[in-house]
Amino acid sequence: MSLSVPRLRIGSTEIIALADGEGPFFSPRAEAFPEATVAQWAEADRYDPGAVDAEGSWRLQFRAYAIRGDKGLTVVDAGIGPADSPAGSWAPVPGALPESLAAAGIDPAEVDTVVLTHLHTDHVGWAVVTEDAVLATAGTADSKAPTGGRRPYFPNAEYLLQRAEYDAIDKLNPQLRETLTSPLAAADRLRLLDGDTLLRAGRVVTTPGHTPGHQSVLVADGRELALVTGDLLVHALQLLHPELAYVHEVDPEAARRSRERMLDRGAAIKLHLATPHLTEPFLST
Repeated sequence: MSLSVPRLRIGSTEIIALADGEGPFFSPRAEAFPEATVAQWAEADRYDPGAVDAEGSWRLQFRAYAIRGDKGLTVVDAGIGPADSPAGSWAPVPGALPESLAAAGIDPAEVDTVVLTHLHTDHVGWAVVTEDAVLATAGTADSKAPTGGRRPYFPNAEYLLQRAEYDAIDKLNPQLRETLTSPLAAADRLRLLDGDTLLRAGRVVTTPGHTPGHQSVLVADGRELALVTGDLLVHALQLLHPELAYVHEVDPEAARRSRERMLDRGAAIKLHLATPHLTEPFLST
């Protein structure tokens, strides 16, 4: 996997794409979007040809993003994680996020904020790691307060999660209470949000539907916007046809409303999208 480091500048803020892996989806893509027509699939494949392989299967990228502004450094999502991460049952672990961070010139210790868009395992893999993973990765030796041998990978960061997402953890993935949220809380690194929240660069915006407390990050400069989507968009189908439901959304109607609200910016606004799973890390609408 290439460890190139694509970047997008919005005013004085730089958004950096951090590759963590790539691999096939765990089920046929027609099952993931059962309402999509043949014509819509053909349109999506023309738009993002890298997302379909020779056998017609859905191929995903797995990436996180860093947002560097004048006042600090934020990471959005934490990828699929090391070999022992919860995503290992289906995603192509170990991920390459540490190498991507190094290629971007980012020390995990300098990250002051981590925004977790939601509690799916391919977005939280490097958030908290085992002691062995810490020792194998540069820049994490001084992490705080391990719990059961687990500690925050970004040792000086505050981790932001919507309270609605935290409250739904037992329905989403109860394993993550032990492997993610409890170690973060024990290290005094977990902050629960109740809605839209300003960041040092940009702001968190609530985009529920994919999960109960899904959130995205919006960076603005005048009439130019960049949206780090999380799983608000998982496939080009949802960009071209926001009304299409994805079978792994807990509330498809709320997810549709979130997509349409965030994508409908009008002709006067230039909107850039930073998506974790589409082939290209940055798209402009």
